[in-house]
Amino acid sequence: MRATPPAELDVLVVGAGFSGLYSLHRLRTLGRTVHVIEADDDLGGVWYRNRYPGARCDIESVDYCYSFDDRIVQEWTWTERYPAQPEILRYINFVADRLDLRPGITFDTRVTELHWDQDAAHWRVATDRGDTLVARHVIMASGQLSKPQLPAIEGIAGFAGVLAHTGDWPRSGVELSGKRVGVIGTGSSGVQTVPQIARQAAHLSVFQRTAHYAIPARNHGLDPAYVADLKSRFQEYREIARHHPGGTHRRIGTESAHDVDPAALEETFRGHWDKGGPDILAAYRDFRTDERAAEKAGDFVKERIREIVHDPETAERLCPKGYPFGSKRLVLEIDYYTTFNRENVSLVDVAADPIVRVEGDEVVLASGVRHELDVLVLATGFDALTGPLFAIDIRGIGGATLPEAWADGPRTFLGIGTHGFPNLYVVAGAGSPSVISNVLISIEQHVEWITDFIQYQYKNGITTAEVSVEAQDRWTQEVYDVAAPTLFMKGNSWYLGANVPGKPRVFALYLGGVGHYRDICDQVAADDYTGFTLS
Repeated sequence: MRATPPAELDVLVVGAGFSGLYSLHRLRTLGRTVHVIEADDDLGGVWYRNRYPGARCDIESVDYCYSFDDRIVQEWTWTERYPAQPEILRYINFVADRLDLRPGITFDTRVTELHWDQDAAHWRVATDRGDTLVARHVIMASGQLSKPQLPAIEGIAGFAGVLAHTGDWPRSGVELSGKRVGVIGTGSSGVQTVPQIARQAAHLSVFQRTAHYAIPARNHGLDPAYVADLKSRFQEYREIARHHPGGTHRRIGTESAHDVDPAALEETFRGHWDKGGPDILAAYRDFRTDERAAEKAGDFVKERIREIVHDPETAERLCPKGYPFGSKRLVLEIDYYTTFNRENVSLVDVAADPIVRVEGDEVVLASGVRHELDVLVLATGFDALTGPLFAIDIRGIGGATLPEAWADGPRTFLGIGTHGFPNLYVVAGAGSPSVISNVLISIEQHVEWITDFIQYQYKNGITTAEVSVEAQDRWTQEVYDVAAPTLFMKGNSWYLGANVPGKPRVFALYLGGVGHYRDICDQVAADDYTGFTLS
């Protein structure tokens, strides 16, 4: 049975993924009237929708989890180093059931309007199911990667076969066995799903525009002794991550790659390759800022690709070109490169011969070559960070819309609030470490900070909290200044919005480090939330 949301709330939470569930739990314990509205018919957010074959997290399971309740830490045991989507979804459901969160959620309902009522000092809310309600505060827990981005290819929506986006995979699955399958996109989701599809399909065509650097995951089951030891000291382990630049336990090198003997470089790179995981990014201090230094690692990875892939021409196509190592999100792979040694797999270079249209069940290239397919998989990513927010008609003071306020890119204070939109808070969004960090660390920190701020307002008789223009301008400039000298600016990636036509080219994630960001937020709170105008 669908639960009708209450007509009046202290806090409305939009989204029932990791952010929304923790927001609901924490506000309930603080005594606030709170309710969650979720567009899907069950909870889990990105881990409910991304159920494509091979879907897996690229943060280790023991880090990609909640830490706020030690009972949950002790009662749940992860099975793998990098958890697959089904296990993550089971974990989310375990937490929701353990904390009895489902009664506080309205499913299968999409928030369509959030309009600020200046006189009443609350948000007026409408849904696609005809619900209307008011809430003093709104927490946007709608996710960073929850609005799939479709490629701008003529006729693609009319594909005559089965069309599926990895970011919104059909609940009933997709029949792949014995089918002619095409995959457009070779980012993280493409790299994960290609090996799985290849094992089932009669033939797989991988349409690659940009080759990505992929590092072995070296996934494995977790040793019970390791798990038991970690549980015995988990809060200490987690506290270290809370103050780490990336929210993990990655060792960060202090040497310059230019100052190290080539043989020592090779040994370091091979150590990371054999261990698996993304820690090679932090092997030397200048990998984020010096293109020549970063390319030492890039050249190493390209040599491994040439060793693994039997066909030299295919291997060269799989070698990344045109951007520095580490300037795009590093992808973790399981059997990706070896998949191109299979006889039923073809790599189609659509940088050299672009897709011009889809006709019926055929993908047509500029050269006139046609690929006849039964299934077309779109691994084309998301309209990240802003897309989920812009999908709702959000109007602040004077009826101004959020897309108008962010016409040149996101403008926030701490990534949490925006001038002109009082009592509206975004969890782990643009202007914060967000997806550039272990996002579970960032989610917990944001939820705790936001809910403490809301409670502070109730205790002190405050009805509205609005970001000041000055604080917003300073923070937006700070985000830009920290990112400007890094190689991320050369990556032409979804971090910059480059995958969405017409989207402002802005790097809107805070690169100053999770620990430093936490210190800044804590100081703002200690100073009675300076940067916000409290009324």
